[in-house]
Amino acid sequence: MLHGSAAELSGSLTSSALPPPRTRIFKIIVIGDSGVGKTCLTFRFCAGRFPEKTEATIGVDFRERLVEIDGEKIKIQLWDTAGQERFRKSMVQHYYRNVHAVVFVYDVTNATSFRSLPAWIEECKQHALGTEVPRILVGNKCDLQDSVQVGTDVAQQFADAHSMPLFETSAKSPNGLGDGSYRDSDHVEAIFMTVAHKLKSQKPLVLSQPAEGSGKYIQKLRHFEINLRNFLEENKEIF
Repeated sequence: MLHGSAAELSGSLTSSALPPPRTRIFKIIVIGDSGVGKTCLTFRFCAGRFPEKTEATIGVDFRERLVEIDGEKIKIQLWDTAGQERFRKSMVQHYYRNVHAVVFVYDVTNATSFRSLPAWIEECKQHALGTEVPRILVGNKCDLQDSVQVGTDVAQQFADAHSMPLFETSAKSPNGLGDGSYRDSDHVEAIFMTVAHKLKSQKPLVLSQPAEGSGKYIQKLRHFEINLRNFLEENKEIF
């Protein structure tokens, strides 16, 4: 009897001494031209709704959401950078650091944003983000069906040529499309969860929590963004 109690006590002490499992963190960057809806897509996934008001991203927009996949809690960090070159130069090195996946976004109603995709892919290559890093292609604003300039067949050919799955969706419509229909694979929620599932299956090792100073680093990014926005507002006649 005493022996059993000692064993139970030992087991209790052993289990209580174990540190809690660390939450895996996946950094996903969302890139594309300004105005394609990157911020709206990340906001839809993290907040579950379309933002009431949006402004052009200056610097970096950062959002995160805790999800559960196969019983494991995983934190998804979405980094959305400014599409305009003048806002990106000072941030780009930090933006491409420790990236686990890339989401390329274009506007189906803006052919120019689609033609810009090769340049975005090349920028990723310049920062050592090649085809070994999971990536997907997202055509946004499918609710504007009367204004579509980039057909699905053309986009699919491009996606196939660059070994990426293609998703067409709308951050504005709750179900991903504007005609009242529902395609689960094209739902904004499903798009980002598809990436998360892929990352979970490819990265079995437990990732460490960010370094203690990472929170301060994100705060610095946001502080920089605020200062830059104020500077541009004060000098808007120049810019």
